[in-house]
Amino acid sequence: MKLSTKGRYAVMAMADLADACEEGPVTLSDIASRQSISLSYLEQLFAKLRRAEIVASVRGPGGGYKLGREADEIRVSDIILAVDEPLRATRCSEAKGCLADGRRCITHDLWDELSRHIYLFLNSITLSDVLEQRVMGSAVGAIGLLGEQNARPEAAE
Repeated sequence: MKLSTKGRYAVMAMADLADACEEGPVTLSDIASRQSISLSYLEQLFAKLRRAEIVASVRGPGGGYKLGREADEIRVSDIILAVDEPLRATRCSEAKGCLADGRRCITHDLWDELSRHIYLFLNSITLSDVLEQRVMGSAVGAIGLLGEQNARPEAAE
């Protein structure tokens, strides 16, 4: 599964906003410049983020955007879902299965479960976690357990 630029750019822009907004509202042009994202693309993303109340706009001189709530209350999953980015690894639509005749493929449950894991992971990470670099290594425990499991003699049988 590949997260599209819409979701990635929204998270990048929100992390930038969270990092810069302590000094007051932040303009989209500043975010666009720092993150190398098109200003018109950011405007589209922030319209959706504003509707989801993840950001708030400040009008007038010195205006821009600020967080709609504290950075430790904004989950990465909230941002991605606000910009209409589906968190699905299956190719099925809600109404139809992934095969031409409308049935589910044989691996549907595998990809559906992966989608749930992705959502749970992104839902466990806040903007504060991203800014304070508390994301790296969060899966190490699980990977370590997998390595131990594969190293056991009975696993080779």
